[in-house]
Amino acid sequence: MNFDDLLQRYFGTTDLSQVSAAVQQSGIDKMRVDFGLERDRARRFALWSVLYMLGQAPDLDVAFKDEAEREAARNLMDLLAASGGEYRA
Repeated sequence: MNFDDLLQRYFGTTDLSQVSAAVQQSGIDKMRVDFGLERDRARRFALWSVLYMLGQAPDLDVAFKDEAEREAARNLMDLLAASGGEYRA
């Protein structure tokens, strides 16, 4: 899944500064539903990653049953933090 494609799909643009709060919330709500329904591990992780960057990701123990997936998510969180703080799209 491409980051820009996800933004376009859920928010109608790749520039979140151009969307209203209502559109952003609607996109996040749709993304959370899709995250809950998605069975493909890579797609689930991509959706969780975008939700994390938006400050809307579910907790790791809720989002991922597999410890390896939780560890991958922790690694992403650490990388984003090391890049200058928590990332927010």
